[in-house]
Amino acid sequence: QLQLVESGGGLVQPGGSLRLSCRGSGFWLDMYTIGWFRQAPGKEREGVSLIGRNGGNIICADSVKGRFTISRDDAKNMVYLQIDSLKPADTAVYYCARFRYSGKSLDLDAQNYDYWGQGTQVTVSS
Repeated sequence: QLQLVESGGGLVQPGGSLRLSCRGSGFWLDMYTIGWFRQAPGKEREGVSLIGRNGGNIICADSVKGRFTISRDDAKNMVYLQIDSLKPADTAVYYCARFRYSGKSLDLDAQNYDYWGQGTQVTVSS
């Protein structure tokens, strides 16, 4: 069964950091571009960053540039999202997902992703 499993969320104070992890189960992540998305209560799902195969292509949303860093460790079948200088506005459920296409231009349109994890909650509050 193909699955993505996120972990690493939690409650953190403003200015703090978290590293979110996305583990592949049932398939090798190194064959795919992986994206991170988030959804805050009452808001639409937002793409925050993606990393292409071999880490060669990275896209980061303007809203998180300079604070979010995506990386991958294919040997461990993992993709990570390092989040620094956390703000209350970063509070959301964070999801990782698999880009469904091969050879298509990479983007953070959720419709272009097929398998999704269950999400991990990030809450930024003092």
